[in-house]
Amino acid sequence: MLNKLAASELVLNGDGSVYHLNLLPEDIAGKIILVGDPDRVPKVSEYFDKIEIKKNKREFYTHTGILRGERITVMSSGIGTENIDIVMNELDALVNIDLKNKEFKSEHTSLELFRLGTCGSVNPDVEVDQMLVTQNVVGLDGLLRFYADYEFENSFSRNFMAKFPYENIKGMLYFSDWAEDISDYYQDAKYHGNTATFPGFYAPQGRQLRLKALDDRFLETLNDLGVSNFEMETSAIYGLSKLLGHKALTVNNVIANRRRGEFASDHHASEKKMIEWVLERIIP
Repeated sequence: MLNKLAASELVLNGDGSVYHLNLLPEDIAGKIILVGDPDRVPKVSEYFDKIEIKKNKREFYTHTGILRGERITVMSSGIGTENIDIVMNELDALVNIDLKNKEFKSEHTSLELFRLGTCGSVNPDVEVDQMLVTQNVVGLDGLLRFYADYEFENSFSRNFMAKFPYENIKGMLYFSDWAEDISDYYQDAKYHGNTATFPGFYAPQGRQLRLKALDDRFLETLNDLGVSNFEMETSAIYGLSKLLGHKALTVNNVIANRRRGEFASDHHASEKKMIEWVLERIIP
């Protein structure tokens, strides 16, 4: 790979900021909270002692400020791994590429990335309104298959691939896991589990409106293979973090148990609890 990037490869705005996120290197902290919903950004930053930066473009909203003497950023990604592809590459560019000269920096900077999301459970024993930290993740979206040099295998992935019965989907699968060296932040979470990241909300998650899903037992099959919950972003966050040399952890608020047909009675209250729980741990 050439050290000098073409203008078509690293697209910048007129002020020199990265194209989609609309950010300059000085706009972000070393610890970044990633949320899907732009409306969740102010719900996190309201806890900051001071907000220094507020920027947005499209679905990407960013607030950076100070909490208990430490700088911290919260950013919305929107929904899906295709958005995470943008977020991860542009965040990495902010710290590891000289944007003015479009050259790779000689010294690597590693970010700590914390996803706060919502999820559904496929494990009937996982209670709603609780937090679940992702240890292992399987991506059913295929994103990491577009990147060279991505390889990951452990006991969870080997067992999953050996028993996964859907051959038409199997070629898209990829795996990753958490950044173990920062996992102590969340050691007291009620649940640690294995997450499936899906490329859609309806048939990929077993929902059927006017279109029939692949298999009426899809979610049960995933649970049989060791999956505890599902959502739409973590596989890309974990996989791209490993490729780019960053550290990532996901905690999801369980708002639905699909096996029991339960939905959280007040997921806004449990969302608030999750935000406070995370902030207390990553900046004590």
